Amino acid sequence: MRLQRDTLSVGGFMLEREEDLLNSRQVATILDLSPDTVNEFARKNILPAFKKGKQWRFRKRDIVSFSKHQSRKIPEA
Repeated sequence: MRLQRDTLSVGGFMLEREEDLLNSRQVATILDLSPDTVNEFARKNILPAFKKGKQWRFRKRDIVSFSKHQSRKIPEA
């Protein structure tokens, strides 16, 4: 798991925010899917994700939220 540091301006102050980022393999483990399925879901905008270089990255908080709300609604790839 890697941390991404973002700067955020709040009331004129610059704050750093760290976010846990996951790769496809880590998300696959959490959601009990294959990494290929995770990548396909990212491409189809089923999973919230973004590209960093050629690889998909996922915010841990987004995946946790997705798994809570969609665990029984995941479509077949």
